[in-house]
Amino acid sequence: MTSTLRISRLTKRFQAVDALRDVSLALAPGKRAALLGHNGAGKSTMMKIILGLIPFDSGSVEVCGMAPGSPAARMQVAYLPENASFHPALTGEEQLRHYLALRGESPRRAMDLLARVGLSHAARRRIGTYSKGMRQRVGLAQTLIGRPRLLVLDEPTSGLDPVSRRDFYDLLDGLAAEGASILLSSHVLTEVEARTDRILILSGGQLVAEGTLGELRARAALPVSILVRPAPGADTVLTAALPEAVYGEDGLLRIACAQADKLALLARVTALGGAVADLDLLPPSLEDIYSHFSRRDGQ
Repeated sequence: MTSTLRISRLTKRFQAVDALRDVSLALAPGKRAALLGHNGAGKSTMMKIILGLIPFDSGSVEVCGMAPGSPAARMQVAYLPENASFHPALTGEEQLRHYLALRGESPRRAMDLLARVGLSHAARRRIGTYSKGMRQRVGLAQTLIGRPRLLVLDEPTSGLDPVSRRDFYDLLDGLAAEGASILLSSHVLTEVEARTDRILILSGGQLVAEGTLGELRARAALPVSILVRPAPGADTVLTAALPEAVYGEDGLLRIACAQADKLALLARVTALGGAVADLDLLPPSLEDIYSHFSRRDGQ
């Protein structure tokens, strides 16, 4: 399968600072990748290179098989910055009609695009009256013009309320199902944990981890937590049977174990039968995994 985005040994320096060092990755059609990293990790630099806004020093970058920033590549890529800005005197519909005309498409599609991002009710209001979240949705509608093959999204849910964030990710799921590739930068790790196919972790300009959430969990080998709720009157029985457990003020017993030991531990807990009212298995979160790989590089 031809990659929508292919980066090989990419390096970018700003005077004596290596913003990116020997970064390689590929993004296939229909895949969603989350680009994670601390401030200064190189995320914005990578996005600017992909968009063709700044040159790079060495390595190679292909966007839909073309050079980044070339006219052909620009026709295939959509970008949404963290803080989208539009003319405050225009209505949402007028702004979208303007962008559609610039791309040689029918301005009559404006209302359909605004409906896809939940702005039909405000289409004829001036953008100057919009909230930040509404302006962000105008930006998202703009990215849908031209059916792009690659979407580059920088903190795209900034300013969105929880319902709008859910709707936003539902929209991304639909675009990915249609074959679009999505590269998304976010600091809200709980959002991207279940809504992306691959995780890319940058630290100090290097790609320190890349893979599915399951693959990164296996590589990190972080402990699993098991929460056990004792049945009424069974606290003493459980604390005696599970001496390694920590008894919390919430009445739950917490046990941490290695990934390889979780099945044996679960068997021990379930063998206690009626003494156990309930249990939960908590694997390492994306935040745990991100912290693990970022600290590995001294960050």
